[in-house]
Amino acid sequence: MLRGRWADLHVHTVLSACAEVEMIPPLIVRRALELGLEWIAVTDHNSAGNVRAVQAAAEGMGLTVMPGLEVESREEVHLVCLFDTAEQAEAYAAVVAAHLPQRLNDERHFGAQYVVDAAGEYVRTEERLLLTSADLSIDEIVRGVGERGGEGRRQGLRRMPQRLPRKAVTARPGERTSPAAAGLFLSGARARLSAALAALALLASAAPAGAAGDARRGA
Repeated sequence: MLRGRWADLHVHTVLSACAEVEMIPPLIVRRALELGLEWIAVTDHNSAGNVRAVQAAAEGMGLTVMPGLEVESREEVHLVCLFDTAEQAEAYAAVVAAHLPQRLNDERHFGAQYVVDAAGEYVRTEERLLLTSADLSIDEIVRGVGERGGEGRRQGLRRMPQRLPRKAVTARPGERTSPAAAGLFLSGARARLSAALAALALLASAAPAGAAGDARRGA
């Protein structure tokens, strides 16, 4: 008899302008484990730029991180697209990028878009607006994802990708893997990102002796 597994297949990082800046790889992994999740999928808006960072943060932690992205179609429909490898996700993200409008992100209006490393350290700012529609239809997206070995599903559908039921994956309703660290309300998103890292260091220093894992790896 197959055992059910808890999963959240729609997780954003700080690369998505709609995300809180506390949504860095080690904190995402930490929160997912706290919730008892065994699978998550990193699905930032129209980009796979932080997939590898979250995968690296989850290495050895007992959490499977699926690569993906959330693509907004020409019809303004959001499709969660999941892949087997980061290479596949990045390859399709490059296709999506070629169909995005040449428009800069307005951080004051939409929020910042950060690429970070596995420890959550700032790498660069994504200047191009990601929170927008690509010039691709729903059918074109589903076909393009399938050609690269992935699965595309409209956001909100309960049906899981075809290759996942063998693991008996289900989504836990109403739960989020994104942590919201209280009290980190410094001015400027970059300052808040630094504050999140500082809070993570404090959590690590306050951990009881012999606690398993390292906080910077999301333990």
